[in-house]
Amino acid sequence: MKTIIDVKGLKKSYKGKEVIHGIDFSVKEGEILCVLGPNGAGKSTTINIITGALRCDSGSIRYKGENIYNDLLGFKSHLGVVPQDLALYEDLSAEKNVLFFASLYGLKGEELKAGCRFALDFAGLSGSANDKVNTFSGGMKRRLNIACAIAHKPELLIMDEPTVGIDPQSREHILEGARQLCSQGMAILYTTHYIEEVEKISKRIIIMDVGGIIAEGTAESLKAGIERTRRYRIGVESEAQFDISGLLRVDGVSDARFKDGIIDISTDSQVENLNKIIAALIGSGLKINNINAETSSLETVFLQLTGKSLRD
Repeated sequence: MKTIIDVKGLKKSYKGKEVIHGIDFSVKEGEILCVLGPNGAGKSTTINIITGALRCDSGSIRYKGENIYNDLLGFKSHLGVVPQDLALYEDLSAEKNVLFFASLYGLKGEELKAGCRFALDFAGLSGSANDKVNTFSGGMKRRLNIACAIAHKPELLIMDEPTVGIDPQSREHILEGARQLCSQGMAILYTTHYIEEVEKISKRIIIMDVGGIIAEGTAESLKAGIERTRRYRIGVESEAQFDISGLLRVDGVSDARFKDGIIDISTDSQVENLNKIIAALIGSGLKINNINAETSSLETVFLQLTGKSLRD
């Protein structure tokens, strides 16, 4: 896949305080790169720099190999932005909103009309094209916000918290829409606070904190990277006098507890020892009813990396 946007050594300071610390990342054609981070992580500043709303202090941003500052207007013509705050004209119809924003990208005549039809249909708003935005629900406004950003079919789409405060149906529509755009070759940079969204749509994930990138990879690789301990919960026919010492002698097992017919076992995730654990239980005369392996969630990864304290 071709690299659409490539960020290298990006830095930005405010009043002498560096808020972006030399970050590197890229987004490829047909890829959704999700950016997670607590308040103050630097996500919004990074996006404002990429869109040209802010100028970086140092570093480079290249669009398909060319520095965006060499032709910023040309770069913006290939860029779509879905802002966190709604950018719509409430007294105009949905269609007129899309026509206006698409025209800013140079679309005219039949191309403009076709782009508008595509965007409204994509957002599920064709039936409400002539309705004023001030009659729309929150979810409909969010979907229209996206329609205004994609009518010109950009190569790079930035979606900044696009599902804040909307109903589950609209959220699922937006997520499915992002997947469809990705499958058609669009590169998407997606920021969100909703970790379940990241797990549904991301191909890669960046976790930012205090102006830097502290982790990057797929959901699976991030979880594997911090998961040092695997836990098994094994249901057995209750034996009040069961001796767990045999389990503790199994290579890799660090802890084993037995209560109410459930054995909780902690073991080194790098040691494949489930067969030995089962053999030890069977050798003790226990009947196994079920085995469940507990794995880390992406939320666990996020909290472990960024901390659990509230951010203002």
